[in-house]
Amino acid sequence: MTARKSAAPAPHRTPQERAARGRAARSAAPRSGHGEYEPQAGRADPVDILEEQSAARVPELIPIRYGRMTESPFRFYRGAAAIMAADLGATTDSGLRAQLCGDAHLLNFRLMASPERRLVFDIADFDETLPGPFEWDVKRLATSMVIAGRANGFTDQERADLVRGTVRSYRERMRAFAGMRDLDVWYAQADADRLQELASGRLAKRGRKELAKAMAKAQTRDSLQAFGKLTEMVDGRRRIAADPPLLVPVGDLLPAVERRALEHQLQGLVESYARSLASDRRHLLKGFRLVDFARKVVGVGSVGTRCWIILLLGRDDEDPLFLQAKEAGDSVLAPYAGASEYDIQGERVVSGQRLMQAASDIFLGWERAEGIDGQRRDFYIRQLRDWKGIAQPELMVPQGLRAFGELCGATLARAHARSGDRIAIGAYLGGGDAFDEALVGFAESYADQNERDYQALVDAVKSGRVTAEADPS
Repeated sequence: MTARKSAAPAPHRTPQERAARGRAARSAAPRSGHGEYEPQAGRADPVDILEEQSAARVPELIPIRYGRMTESPFRFYRGAAAIMAADLGATTDSGLRAQLCGDAHLLNFRLMASPERRLVFDIADFDETLPGPFEWDVKRLATSMVIAGRANGFTDQERADLVRGTVRSYRERMRAFAGMRDLDVWYAQADADRLQELASGRLAKRGRKELAKAMAKAQTRDSLQAFGKLTEMVDGRRRIAADPPLLVPVGDLLPAVERRALEHQLQGLVESYARSLASDRRHLLKGFRLVDFARKVVGVGSVGTRCWIILLLGRDDEDPLFLQAKEAGDSVLAPYAGASEYDIQGERVVSGQRLMQAASDIFLGWERAEGIDGQRRDFYIRQLRDWKGIAQPELMVPQGLRAFGELCGATLARAHARSGDRIAIGAYLGGGDAFDEALVGFAESYADQNERDYQALVDAVKSGRVTAEADPS
């Protein structure tokens, strides 16, 4: 485990001083200024940014990434966090920092299990997490609402209402957190009962039924479900089933000698990562034995990074645990928000996730490992599935998507309030709608930019500059 870089303790300010700091930030960064987005002169070619990322990834998987990103502007947006980070780095900066998700689009908010086995709603993806200006996350979330609204054929007014609702929910919840005790903020979370309570007042009968169905389905998506779907019996032994190129067991990837070397290294990764867990979780993990490994393709923006799923068995052959070890590189925010205080990027991801989430996976940890190519890479490890429920915005009507956006906005505010100065941020946002209205303009303008960047990638594929493959899933 690496030591954190030393930092001087922050001065203790009164709530009044913190609020004054937030209001003073309006002078340097007016809230209305967040509505302005114009591409900077000399803006980097978006395809160049994607190719730079691809250079460090598994070469044969890159065409799948481009194939997924060229399916639609929304799928492009999901893979374009690095492009938007460069653009956000050139925008108005409030100077008020919080731990950022770094990729806070609407599909990175979902249902999941708490360690107490309650169904909760929270942010789920932290590959890019890093401290930075709080508004960067809000802008990425707001823009994702516009892009989803355009895909659904919503009108200009309907999309504006989506953004207003999402940002107003963030602002009002942040101001509520500003008046709460520190411990009350830390314990706040949205569990299943709260979700159903919100739904009863905001959604029509059909929407409430869909939410209930999604919540029930989420609780079936666990290691047992993955066990049945992803494994098979081979010569009397349980093995991960091949589904190339998206899921390839280690035995199918490499010749025998190299395969054994990789299996040895992955086994060492699991054993050493346990040091990053609390002692009770280490004890629990020791009860499982390693059975099989496979390379898995995940997400959109993550395609091409090294990702392994690891099958372990506990009491008997019907007691599975699936872990996922995912490569962690530098955050796309680092060139603009500053380097992480953590030397190991997996630790950066895990520390950010623990700080922002109300309840994190009990097996969440990290390690640095050497591959068979001699390169040392950082990983973070968690359960592959633990009650996961993902929204389907393409099926939502304006009212339903707006309610979902409001829930995302409130959840993001809670995550930021745990790490940032919630009193200063709340005072900066204020009781009026100046920030909300500004982000309506920003989100529409940046959605336009996203469509231009999407077309640039489509054109790059047509010209042969990059190669894309149809998504085999």
